[in-house]
Formats: sequence, structure tokens, C-alpha cells
Amino acid sequence: MKSGYVAVIGRSNAGKSTLINVLVGEKVSIVSPKPQTTRDRILGVLTKDEYQIVFVDTPGLYKAESALSKQMMRTTDVSAKSVDVILYVLDGHERVEEEDARLIARFCALEVPLIVAFTKTDIMPAEQLPERLLQLSAMGVDADIYPVSARRGRGLAALEKALVALLPEGEKCFEEDIVSDRSERFMISEIMREKILLKFDKEIPHGVAVVVHTFRLQENGVYEIGLDIVCEKSNHKAILIGKQGKAIKEVSSFARQDMEKFLGKKVFLTTYVKVKEDWRNRPGLMKEFGYDPTEE
Repeated sequence: MKSGYVAVIGRSNAGKSTLINVLVGEKVSIVSPKPQTTRDRILGVLTKDEYQIVFVDTPGLYKAESALSKQMMRTTDVSAKSVDVILYVLDGHERVEEEDARLIARFCALEVPLIVAFTKTDIMPAEQLPERLLQLSAMGVDADIYPVSARRGRGLAALEKALVALLPEGEKCFEEDIVSDRSERFMISEIMREKILLKFDKEIPHGVAVVVHTFRLQENGVYEIGLDIVCEKSNHKAILIGKQGKAIKEVSSFARQDMEKFLGKKVFLTTYVKVKEDWRNRPGLMKEFGYDPTEE
């Protein structure tokens, strides 16, 4: 059978995580319209009778300004060098930029097979598609390009077939019932971070870490979950909590609903908001919150 790893790479908000979730058939990565939603290297596993594709969801390519964002960019670079195929995801709804052509050329230089997924074609005028593809060609992009819509399921079969063709022959990397390498505890923290990203604007969501300190299935079949939402400034804490606690209650309610869907059981959720100033540039705190700056 065919089996191997595919690094899914692209600029922030290109639709990488949505594409992986749809291809795998399970939510393995959180999704929001904010840059840098994905902070970690997350695996999503698609297993069929004839092949297994292990998608490596990577942080969106973005200007690194903090120690955390620099670590995230290192994660993407390391992932690209250690896979069988690179899938570069390009936002078809946005204007084609020279930066994308430069990034594609940079990853092509690694001599790893690379193909391009042109996403969000369902929200762009159909007549613009040929024009955008010609622009890529004119910019020197020499790769097979697959227009897709993850939300509508368009073009995914052709993309999947192209990826499988580039994979090596080999045994499965994971057992058939595994769809991700991440733990339930990790996914719980990511669900809460997703809801914060969706509710709050500007810098606040990017300065937030979510730390799960209690994760226990009780005898009554209800999960007891306690977590800390860590932000960088006192005024951010006030915004996260909201007047009379309204904001934190609302975001916690949305998160709890998704946690219950994910776990398949009722959840009793407790949340606390704490301040750790400039934690994204403090290696000790980064490591404590699950972002080890020494890892590659």
C-alpha cells in the first residue's frame, strides 16, 4: 500500500486546517479567520484500504515577532524537510501575491515533491479562476495546481489522488482507528482557544495560552475539566472576563458545547483567567504552557 507524510504549508488563513479536517473526516485542528490559529505541528490521519496519508498541519507562514512565533516558523520549516510530499495551500479568494511564488520556490528547493491546493474556490467568481492560475504560472510557479473547496467538497478527490500518487510504498504509519496524534487533553485546550479566537478581536487572542489543569471522567459519566486562560496584560484579563463575567461565561459555554461533542459526554467546565506578562517571549513560561522553545 501507499503510506507517508504530507506537510500542509501556506500563509496564515489560507484554509490549511479546514482542508485537513475535511479530508480526514474529523476535527483534528481548530479553525478561525485569525492569523496564527495553528501553533503546533498536528497530525491528521486519513486511512483507506489502499493508502494512508498522514497530514502534518503546520503554523501559517507569518512574520515572526515574538519568541513563540519564531518557534512556530521553525516548526513549519522542520516539518517541510521531513515529509514525503509538501502540499502548499494558497487562498484562492485572495489576490495572488509574489510572496506566495517566492515561498513555493523556497519549498520546491528542498527537492520534496510539491503540489498546490488553490482553496476557497466556492467564494470567488468562477471567471477569476483561470486568471489566477495564469498569474501563478507567470510568476514562475512550476507545480501541479488543484482548485478545491473544502467546505463544498469540490476537487478533493482529485487532490487526494494526486497526493497518493506521490507517496512511497510502505506499511501504515498509524493504526486504522487513529485520526490524530494529539491527546484529548490537548484538543480540549485547543477548543477553548478556538472560541477565544472567534470571539475576541485584535491582539488579545494571540496573547492567550490555555492550560488544562483538571481533566477527569467522574463516576457519573461527566468530565470535570478545569483550565486556565493565560493572557499577557491586566486590561486583556478584564476584556476576557467582561462586565460581570459575561464574556468569559459566553465563551466558556460555546467551548463546553464543542467539548461535549468531541468527548461524547457531558462536561462540567471551570475556567480561570490569569495574567503572565509577555509570556510569549519568556522561554520558561512558553515551556510551562506547552510551547517548548528548544524543540525543533
